Amino acid sequence: MPDDSRIPASRAPWRFLLAAVALLATSAGIALIATGGAQAATMAPVSTPPPVSSSSNGPTLNTSPFPPGPITDLTAVAHTTSITLTWTTPTRGCCPVTGYDLQYQRAFDDVILVASLGNVTTYTISNLRPATEYRISLVAHDDLGHKGQRATISVVTPATDTGPDTVPPSTPNNLILGEVTASSVALSWSAATDNVGVVGYQIYLWDGVFASTLVTTVPGTSATVPLDSYRNNYYVRAVDAAGNVSIASNTVRVSGVSLPPQSPSVPPSSPAPSISRPTLPSCQVTYQVQSHWAGGFVAGVTITGTSSATISGWTLTFTFGGDQRITNAWNTTVSQTGSSVSLTNVGWNATIQPGHSVSVGFQGTWQTSNGTPTHFALNGISCTG
Repeated sequence: MPDDSRIPASRAPWRFLLAAVALLATSAGIALIATGGAQAATMAPVSTPPPVSSSSNGPTLNTSPFPPGPITDLTAVAHTTSITLTWTTPTRGCCPVTGYDLQYQRAFDDVILVASLGNVTTYTISNLRPATEYRISLVAHDDLGHKGQRATISVVTPATDTGPDTVPPSTPNNLILGEVTASSVALSWSAATDNVGVVGYQIYLWDGVFASTLVTTVPGTSATVPLDSYRNNYYVRAVDAAGNVSIASNTVRVSGVSLPPQSPSVPPSSPAPSISRPTLPSCQVTYQVQSHWAGGFVAGVTITGTSSATISGWTLTFTFGGDQRITNAWNTTVSQTGSSVSLTNVGWNATIQPGHSVSVGFQGTWQTSNGTPTHFALNGISCTG
């Protein structure tokens, strides 16, 4: 090892001066070639980091206003209990389409069912009702949450899949109001067409939210029907001989009409007749599971008066066939003890006229079985189910 002590004093200061100059050159980012001996050193320029944004709001996110384009070719193939949808992936906006949001509901019903779909172009909705109209909407979204325009379609399921007639009639359009009195309203509409033949038109009374009642079925394109003081919206469906129904007509609303108060009854002047057992109202109950999944379900119940007696105030009882528990309901008040259930009317559906129906629904949970209910009884009297 060399001994610095043997370097002449006249040369030692240059060694320290060279080191100092190298240090300053390195910090200044310049190249230096030193020749103080047999060695040469090259110092590369020091790179400068890019400037940092002075924004106090953090990094700028993609706020592009360009969502996916609309779905323009949504089509449906209907069966008695299912509807298969197909479409083409819409034009992308700023970002690729990654999925779809689906909504569907029975027409004139406020229960909306939803499904989140992946990046697909077909989907089958199941657990539907035969001869029922469904309103469906579909919207595409990208990976940043931008959503396009909703595509909507109305589809009616056939009454049967086996024929000979599975084609529904066309819609009876142009429903209009005619003469309106304190107790009735005249309706008329355009005729519908069918591949076999229209046999009649069903006139419905709708409360404007979720309850519809079939008022009557007529063979022609006009009718005068009773006016209801609460549910005063009307619509019409065409029906063929196979039981297929059309998509509903437009709705019409009767406003500004109130029914006159009922006159108090006058006691008869003659002796009262002997007391006889009143005619007990009879009924028919239809129970339908509208949606079913692991641990949960949605069901609807339709009660129809089948005798000549008017039902004024009602409680329907039945027994679940499994371990279902009702968690919420609409159009009814629910009481449940074990598998025994009581459904009681609310204010607007307390009366069931002969031949008319009321519909209620509920959502519930189950663990081991979602078995069909049994032992339906209305006000303590057994109903056919």
